[in-house]
Amino acid sequence: MDISGMTPALSALQSYDAGSSVSQTSLSYAVSTELLSQQLDMTQEMGTAMVQMMERSVTPGLGGNIDVYI
Repeated sequence: MDISGMTPALSALQSYDAGSSVSQTSLSYAVSTELLSQQLDMTQEMGTAMVQMMERSVTPGLGGNIDVYI
């Protein structure tokens, strides 16, 4: 896992200071939500890359012409 991807989650964690009245459950929910958001973004990027890779692997002209000799 890329540690640099944790930055938004850590900033969400830092936005809650230790003296605040925010519960541990709320903090855990905020961090989990941020991590899930990052995972969804990464999954979408991987899906887009896979579609592009599949599009490039197809030879568009293959089978488009039929050679007939008499």
